[in-house]
Amino acid sequence: MKNYLESLLSECKLDENNLDPLFVAKDLPDDAALICALFAYGNVKAMIKFLRSLDFRLLDESERAIRRELTNRYYRFQSAEDTQNIFIAFARMRKEHIVLQELFTSAYKKNGFLFALSDMIGSLRGYVGAHTQGINFLLSKPFDYKNPKSVSALKRYLMFLRWMIRGSFPDLGRWKGIKTSDLLIPLDTHSFTQAAKLGLLKRKSADLQAAIELTEKLKEFDALDPVKYDFALYRLGQSGGGQS
Repeated sequence: MKNYLESLLSECKLDENNLDPLFVAKDLPDDAALICALFAYGNVKAMIKFLRSLDFRLLDESERAIRRELTNRYYRFQSAEDTQNIFIAFARMRKEHIVLQELFTSAYKKNGFLFALSDMIGSLRGYVGAHTQGINFLLSKPFDYKNPKSVSALKRYLMFLRWMIRGSFPDLGRWKGIKTSDLLIPLDTHSFTQAAKLGLLKRKSADLQAAIELTEKLKEFDALDPVKYDFALYRLGQSGGGQS
């Protein structure tokens, strides 16, 4: 199984023919990259088109300018007002010199990876004025880090953290001081289904507990960097493939 996953990983590419939100996020500051990750759901072509339509320079502009420039920027479950409010929240954080890396790392050193993830979600929500259905879907909610069984998979946050912490392809490795072995696999419908087909996962729900269990299984193949197989599982799921 390890050799199979490694072979899939060696074939993974990141280009216009193999689109991924990281293709847009890789050249952006961390906060803008997180916005890309939060909107990274649905049809990949539609999602990339939406992300490319966003002007992230607005994060340094006034709230009035943000509302004016993002009047028509809506995406699936998020209205244009939701998009505006997300940009305004991150713009407020910039003005207060809130650095995502420092925010996460400080909490991580205090109580570990899951605590830091929940803490970051809570901090982000604190800067958003309106908690609409679209905002709640986008940001999720803080959770009991000691009881992840009742929590959604938080795939988009885990994907962002993979980008920031892993230093090998296809990730960016910007954040130091966090162990790659503490990362969790960003689990979506595609990777969940493939993991089950490959016998890597027995849990029936694609939740955070499933992400934990799959990561633990992948540690049998690489104890220090288990989430490197995420890209392979994701691409395999997209193609509908599987091991014969």
